[in-house]
Formats: sequence, C-alpha cells, structure tokens
Amino acid sequence: MLKPLLVVSAVVLFGFTAWSAQEAKNPVKPTEKSQAQAKQLYTMDCAICHGDTGDGKTDLAKDMQLKLDDWTDPKTLEAKSDQDLFNLIRNGKDKMPPEASGRAKDDEVWNLIIYIRGLSKGHAAAAPAATN
Repeated sequence: MLKPLLVVSAVVLFGFTAWSAQEAKNPVKPTEKSQAQAKQLYTMDCAICHGDTGDGKTDLAKDMQLKLDDWTDPKTLEAKSDQDLFNLIRNGKDKMPPEASGRAKDDEVWNLIIYIRGLSKGHAAAAPAATN
C-alpha cells in the first residue's frame, strides 16, 4: 500500500519540478499604447532608484548604498530571461519592493520588461574594464 503512494508522489513531484523549470516567454506583443503605459509605470515605480534612463545612478540609490545594474548597457540583461525579470519585479529582492498585482497586472509587468530591455537600444556596449 505504501509503495504505490511513494511512486505516485515521486511522479507528481517530478512533473511539478519539470513544469516549474520551464522558462515562460513574454506573452505580450508590445504596442505603442502598452509601451506608453509601461513607461509611465517605470517612471512612477522604478525610475526613483534605477534612473530615468535606467543607468542606476540616482541619489536615492547612492544614499541607500545600492549598486544597481546599468540597463543602458546591452550586455547587462543578456543572461536574464524575461521570466527571471518578471519574478524579480513581482516578488522584489533585498531592498527592492515587489510590484504588487493590485498595482500592476501581469500584462503590465510583461510590457515593463520590454520597456526596460529597450533602454539599451541605441547604446553601445560598455567597454570591458581594464585589468591590471
């Protein structure tokens, strides 16, 4: 009796682990209107720390002793999937508060991610740091 229960539990656990490991792709298609709304959301909730341009160099970030990524550099977000960014925005991290679902719907967060990725468009990649 115990053996079948263990087998079923293992199958359910394996299936859940495989499902949760999948990377969700950004499900929204940006429009002019959705990106204008994303810019407004960014301005209200993100720019105070991350800066209007996304460079992370703000007085508040400095005062809070935060070292924020420079999103104007195309290489900064290369290794982060949209799902990683969604989870970070939705759940927060360290001193960054979560973007509550009552404040921004999922589609708005997905559009915000497109907007954030767009902050590096037209900027050359930062030169590698000199090594001594």
